[in-house]
Amino acid sequence: MRKFKTESKKLLDLMINSIYTNREIFLRELISNASDAIDKLYLKSLTDASANVDQANLAITLTADKDARTITVSDNGIGMTAEELEKNLGTIAHSGSEEFKAENAEAQGDAVDIIGRFGVGFYSAFMVAKEVTVVTRAFGSDECNRWTSDGVEGYTISAVPTDDPAYRATCGTDVIMALKDNTDDASYDEYTSEYTLKDLVKRYSNYVRYPVQMMVTKSRQKEKPADAGDDYKPEWESYEELETLNSMTPIWKKRAADVEQSEYDEFYKSTFHDWEVPARTFSLHAEGSLEYDALLFIPGKAPFDLYSRDYEKGLELYSSNVLIMEKCADLVPDYYNFVRGVVDSSDITLNISRETLQQNRQLQVMARRIEKKITSELEAMRDNDREAYEKFFDNFGRGIKYGIYSSYGMKKDELAGLLFFWSAKNEKFVTLQEYAEGMVEGQSQIYYAAGDDRDRLAKMPVVKAALAKGYDVLLCTADVDEFCFQAMRDFTATGLAKVYEDDAAREAAEKAQADGAEAETEDRALMLKNVSSGDLDLATDEEKTAAEKTAKANEGLFGAMKDTLDGAVAKVTVSAHLTGEGDAPSCVTAEGPVSLEMEQVLAAGPDGGENAPKATRVLEVNAAHPVFAKLQAAQEAGDAEKLALYTSLLYDQALLTEGLPVADPVAFAQNVCKLM
Repeated sequence: MRKFKTESKKLLDLMINSIYTNREIFLRELISNASDAIDKLYLKSLTDASANVDQANLAITLTADKDARTITVSDNGIGMTAEELEKNLGTIAHSGSEEFKAENAEAQGDAVDIIGRFGVGFYSAFMVAKEVTVVTRAFGSDECNRWTSDGVEGYTISAVPTDDPAYRATCGTDVIMALKDNTDDASYDEYTSEYTLKDLVKRYSNYVRYPVQMMVTKSRQKEKPADAGDDYKPEWESYEELETLNSMTPIWKKRAADVEQSEYDEFYKSTFHDWEVPARTFSLHAEGSLEYDALLFIPGKAPFDLYSRDYEKGLELYSSNVLIMEKCADLVPDYYNFVRGVVDSSDITLNISRETLQQNRQLQVMARRIEKKITSELEAMRDNDREAYEKFFDNFGRGIKYGIYSSYGMKKDELAGLLFFWSAKNEKFVTLQEYAEGMVEGQSQIYYAAGDDRDRLAKMPVVKAALAKGYDVLLCTADVDEFCFQAMRDFTATGLAKVYEDDAAREAAEKAQADGAEAETEDRALMLKNVSSGDLDLATDEEKTAAEKTAKANEGLFGAMKDTLDGAVAKVTVSAHLTGEGDAPSCVTAEGPVSLEMEQVLAAGPDGGENAPKATRVLEVNAAHPVFAKLQAAQEAGDAEKLALYTSLLYDQALLTEGLPVADPVAFAQNVCKLM
């Protein structure tokens, strides 16, 4: 027996047991080696007329023998001489494929696309085999040689006589694996199953450029005998047929003009196990220092576990048509975690196991390009197919909003244009840009209300007050909306009518337009404002002055009301935007960074409870409402009990209107009964 060169026992043990994390990839590695061997023969035929290669006959064959417990991977590639067996298999980590590529790169240029790089893939066979035999015959040689090893100490190389059944009549290689004995933890017999082998080929080697073939057992109905009676029952028989297991040509390598959408749909459904067709299909091809192809899909509906902790994002990553990673998470940002697809590049630098990448920079380059492509496709859907985009946003908009929040607003410039919100004024979904374009003259903020129900939000006093003044209000019902807006702070609208600093500048512009000049536009940063915030600035100067006077004149009343509420509010004051008899008698607003909606969301979270952040509440009273006169009368009469009753009812009523729970429902019910 010949010893492996290098520190064989330690290094071989490392190759077999430490490099790969999943033993089923042994088949991927051996098929890749077989593909390389066929490539070498084909490339040699380009310069050697004696090769006489018929491309139609080039193939890789799998054979499983359940009784003998063996698996054989055969190819009709270039084969190896005894010396090459010694060099390629006897020297661990020597890559014949890499050497061949280096020797032929200058002559063949881009035509050399060899999968193997490290010379260790072959040894993955020992993860499932207790003995591996390689029978090979080199192109142009009459000799056939056998290499045998148990993967422990060394190997033997011997000539195969011509009368030996294992002798190859043509060039090529057979890799025969005698499977390990089954254990309580692992059943190696599964690798002799037709179903398992077909599944592994489909999953890892579906797009190897040569057919991977195997004899499979099928059934068919026997022909009905001519003398069969009316009571004849159909009979079935089993037969074997050579079947090609892989697709060979990746759909993402084909020109888009040559592929029907139905083909993309079928590929998507079969690859990603979805019943529905994708909402959007798009591809990109990058050239330069890093070349790659990508085929991407936006699903028609959200997966049931999209927002669970168990959901794994990522695109399938291929290298030279061989699957490297089923879900490469680094290729898509979290807010595009719903995107599915494949990326294929022969330029990426893999680690020795070919299961992960060696250089993050390459991933980053691809990820940036892919992200831009996804964004542009979503923008096109938003602008050209509104109905489809609304459905998309209903499925995946929450993640995009969360992307702005989780990036602390740093991604708002890229993602804000994709956001959709319900317009209370127009009663339809609008973008922030569309909201800005519909603002009334003099409006400098985007107003929104956050809660769990659109109809209830539309009936809130502060929303109705804003609408009455001509301002639109975005009704936000997702739990992440408030956090998203807090992170954004503002939105830069583009192409808005220019606001002039003074009358002279405006008149000059109007004169220029009258003479044929185009109207001037500008980009403007608009603050995002919750209508339930205490510093909402909707009132006119006159309304503000009147509210201040009323508040000052009723300091004693408001102080008594605050004391009655016993710390539930920071203050009680006159509302500057509830100014009519028909408006609500009161409303609750919040001061500071924590809004009323944020308080509710945080309280419902895993860290909720007594320690959750609280909003600083303010009770605003409508001084024009008849209820206010009742409050004043109770205060002037010194009827503290009645004032306390009115105050409690007014506050609880305002909470219910905001969709907030009252602190003591029993006390609220009792107070209503007292009033009755």
